[in-house]
Amino acid sequence: MQPLQHVLRAQGSLRQGTLASVSWLLLRNCRAHSGLPSTACPSPERQEDGVPKDFSSRLATGPTFQHFLRSASTPQEKPSSPEVEDPPPYLTVDELLGRQRKVYLETYGCQMNVNDTEIAWSILQKSGYLRTSNLQEADVILLVTCSIREKAEQTIWNRLHQLKALKTKRSHSRVPLRIGILGCMAERLKEEILNREKMVDLLAGPDAYRDLPRLLALAESGQQAANVLLSLDETYADVMPVQTSRSATSAFVSIMRGCDNMCSYCIVPFTRGRERSRPVASILEEVRKLSGQGLKEVTLLGQNVNSFRDNSEVQFNNAVPTSLSRGFTTNYKTKQGGLRFAHLLDQVSRVDPEMRIRFTSPHPKDFPDEVLQLIHERDNICKQIHLPAQSGSSRVLEAMHRGYSREAYVELIHHIRESIPGVSLSSDFIAGFCGETEEDHLQTVSLLREVQYNMGFLFAYSMRQKTRAYHRLQDDVPGEVKIRRLEELITVFREEATTANKTSVGSAQLVLVEGLSKRSATDLCGRNDGNLKVIFPDTEMEDVSNPGLRVRAQPGDYVLVKITSASSQSLKGHVLCRTTLKDSSAYCSPGWMATQS
Repeated sequence: MQPLQHVLRAQGSLRQGTLASVSWLLLRNCRAHSGLPSTACPSPERQEDGVPKDFSSRLATGPTFQHFLRSASTPQEKPSSPEVEDPPPYLTVDELLGRQRKVYLETYGCQMNVNDTEIAWSILQKSGYLRTSNLQEADVILLVTCSIREKAEQTIWNRLHQLKALKTKRSHSRVPLRIGILGCMAERLKEEILNREKMVDLLAGPDAYRDLPRLLALAESGQQAANVLLSLDETYADVMPVQTSRSATSAFVSIMRGCDNMCSYCIVPFTRGRERSRPVASILEEVRKLSGQGLKEVTLLGQNVNSFRDNSEVQFNNAVPTSLSRGFTTNYKTKQGGLRFAHLLDQVSRVDPEMRIRFTSPHPKDFPDEVLQLIHERDNICKQIHLPAQSGSSRVLEAMHRGYSREAYVELIHHIRESIPGVSLSSDFIAGFCGETEEDHLQTVSLLREVQYNMGFLFAYSMRQKTRAYHRLQDDVPGEVKIRRLEELITVFREEATTANKTSVGSAQLVLVEGLSKRSATDLCGRNDGNLKVIFPDTEMEDVSNPGLRVRAQPGDYVLVKITSASSQSLKGHVLCRTTLKDSSAYCSPGWMATQS
């Protein structure tokens, strides 16, 4: 085997800094995957007899290709401190440390970005950075971005324009301000951001957050730094997210990343990569920690959360095929084996009977009966399902590559409502997709009326580069038609949601208290089992666990609220008592409610 040096010499046109980056990334890969001790993949020495070595000398002592073959030697025990890594040859250990520089994090977009923010902060915190909520005192500003629609990206461009003045003001200070773009927009636009906005110092895609200390160190030297490589296996399973709010009653837990569905309108597979799931054990560890911190609700997150499949252990890899919802198909070869979503949901719900469990965002194809039965049986799994339809027209659904017809979707709706009585349903809809006719639009309107969703998320279509629609379809619905159709869908949704939510009037709803209402200092707000916001006066109530004791509700308490009015967005009522999730069912019976009238 020839030393790695001889191969890299052939790349003579590369700059030395680039060579150093390549060498160090290969070295990290060697240590991460070969199972060899650090002496087998030697660190580049920084000096000999007090004289710094040049890059060629350091490279000569580096690993050979033999080191990169997993079968080259017998795997040995991992180092006792796996988080401690040698820096790349062009940086010192001190340069990788945050040295108490203050980081300001701003999050845009979906729940996954909220969780990504917590992951990024966990990594930076361990490197010695401090968190600040004051933009003016920040040394580093990181924007966690979204690319799902053009409007989301324009928001970031506008924000960068606002930050330009702040950076210019700090350009001659002792500690210049560094600005970074994280997440999907960094992944999608890459060079465009660095070329268009010279004020941006670094880019990190969704799979590159572990590299943030190195990227920031490079930015400190005045370079623009970027890592937007997508991974086939990165799940951040060993990174425990740091909760950003001490008063939070709920948390997001990422269970998988990426998506294989390849819907023709969707950019997610190109910004977050292919599907890969966290090991069940690491998810349970995180949920137990959150329970120990007193949180009362976790939401399991994934771009296609109910297609979860843990293949991390050999014994999980059986030949059992995936069970899909009736009438649904996939855009990829049927997968087999692994611990599936029903198993994970079962295990998570057993961690803490007083902790509510939600999940989002699912695909309608992945709702086998065992998942529905589990939701019905477990008191702490919320009876609320997000079921993205996107359109009510079978023709448009086919163009979207959704893998189902309107008829199959409606049949699934009926099956879910039969399996989980009283279930709350929400959905996503796109107005004005490629080739959508007025008849297609009216079919979507009729689906909204037929199903009567409790909540909905509706948007006008925004074509994204790289998607199947961008390459094969025409964005031929005029902008003003998209807006008109969207407004019509919103109007119909609100009418039907109001009707659906009014069925709760007169009932007692178990509400997890979140805090004061944003619109009134005398009201509290929380969410019921169906994830609808519930608003009620902040008054004293009985504590059913301590008869005779009068209390006021605090964030994290479960309270029973008798609903007196409803709208498309929320419920209102008056509080009855403080209770527990376990005991609440006894207080929601018609007989008990009659005594409260």
